[in-house]
Amino acid sequence: MLETQNLKFNYTANDYLEFPDISCNAGEHWLLLGQSGSGKTTLLHLLAGLRMPKNGSVILDKTVLNELSASQLDRFRGKHIGIVFQQSHFVRSLTVLDNLALAQRLAGSKVNLDRIHSILKQLNIAHKLNSKPEKLSVGEQQRVAIARALINQPSVILADEPTSALDDVNTDKVIQLLKEQAAAVDAILLIVTHDNRLKTKFDKQILL
Repeated sequence: MLETQNLKFNYTANDYLEFPDISCNAGEHWLLLGQSGSGKTTLLHLLAGLRMPKNGSVILDKTVLNELSASQLDRFRGKHIGIVFQQSHFVRSLTVLDNLALAQRLAGSKVNLDRIHSILKQLNIAHKLNSKPEKLSVGEQQRVAIARALINQPSVILADEPTSALDDVNTDKVIQLLKEQAAAVDAILLIVTHDNRLKTKFDKQILL
């Protein structure tokens, strides 16, 4: 379960954001909606432990993220939280294979080549295993970013505006792909977006 309690965050002393309490169970798919500036990405960063709240708690499977040390949080995030950012943030000098292997190492796991091959095959991009990110199309980069988010079989998958630059056909493909991959590992899927096209695709929604 992923939940938040009394969550607040401030950028300055007089400028703070207050968020509704959230409770998401394993295997559920959620949509977090809000206009630009409503705090969607800030909340995603809080859920991922990339930012620390001013008040309140983020709790994943009884672990309070904001009570962990920096090194504990890095290890916990690597094992339990998969993130699909708006920008891919690959290590450009490394191949697809090496980028995914790095994600495993950073989580404190051994490199599992079978897992890497399997996830890339499921995403129909195994033929790009030895390519570097700059040689991939935008769609291919997106699939590798999803593979990286899933490589350690996380409890939670967080996706930040994954459809903002896509047409309707590719939007449907990406959402279906994220749902399928989350279901394969019984993960919570939470998509942060202002894309109103997604409203009809998710029963569970949070509006900021």
